[in-house]
Amino acid sequence: MIFNKLALSALLAAFMLAGPAHGDEVYPNRPVRLIVPQQAGSSSDAISRVMANKLGEALGQQFVVDNRAGAGGLIGMELGAQAAPDGYTLIVAATGPVAVAPHTYSKLNYDPFNDFAPISLFAVTQNMLVVNPKVAADNAKELIALAKAQPGKLNMAYAGSGSQSHLAGVMFAQMADIEVAGVAYKGAGGSVAAVVSNEAQFTITPTGGVIGQVRGGFLRALAVTGEQRSPALPDIPTVSESGLPGYVNTGWVGLIAPKNTPQPIIIKLHDTLAKAAAMSDTKEQLQRQAGDAVTDSPVEFGQFLRREYEKFGTVVKAANLKVE
Repeated sequence: MIFNKLALSALLAAFMLAGPAHGDEVYPNRPVRLIVPQQAGSSSDAISRVMANKLGEALGQQFVVDNRAGAGGLIGMELGAQAAPDGYTLIVAATGPVAVAPHTYSKLNYDPFNDFAPISLFAVTQNMLVVNPKVAADNAKELIALAKAQPGKLNMAYAGSGSQSHLAGVMFAQMADIEVAGVAYKGAGGSVAAVVSNEAQFTITPTGGVIGQVRGGFLRALAVTGEQRSPALPDIPTVSESGLPGYVNTGWVGLIAPKNTPQPIIIKLHDTLAKAAAMSDTKEQLQRQAGDAVTDSPVEFGQFLRREYEKFGTVVKAANLKVE
């Protein structure tokens, strides 16, 4: 009897020290893979690496970025959907594969809502409405008036069909009820160069790709496209406040996990990410990558993803994008 009691006590002590196999106390106990469905060097990749480093520092394990670019982010999302739901494979969600691809592909090998568990948004990337300095418009309202006075005469440059700049431009023209000539270029560099040369008169494109030309005087910034002004560019108004109320079109990146990932792990990742994003040095690093730190709860992030999906569905339809 004494032996049995001693053995039982030893087993209970060992169990308490070890903790639950998937419990909050022991996660993570090895490196975590972070799938980024964009190529290395992209804006989403650079922003994701900032957060990967911060999560690793806070949780004491390395968060290894695994770039899985291709098919507009679909390859990385498919890989993430098939991963084990143990918290050791996480995925960076972004506008394209979550909100745009479901409307432009007739078949996906993942469901952006049912195959993943939302954790939190962690950065918003502003787009910027820029014009050639020769264009007689100093704000969004004046650009809209100019376009209405010359239907179809202004060229709107964008970085290829279905790109962020394309959909942002289509949404702008649709909401402003203006007729412009959309001109596709091979990538953001070509579309921005076209506006610099006045081959095209304006574009709406990620801020990081044009801020240098704006500061150099080669482009004029009219507005940013977020709900609020960017902390990094407080003097530039939003499109909504400068002539087109209600217009919001931003890029964003957030953290998701395979569905059925244990809730304690989701909560721990969310809380750690929120604390990291609130740090001043994190905000500074994100701003250097043209990102603004923004977090929300898992429930709020799930609701945000649904709103983005619905919004871009309307824009894709207006853009007449062909379903592949």
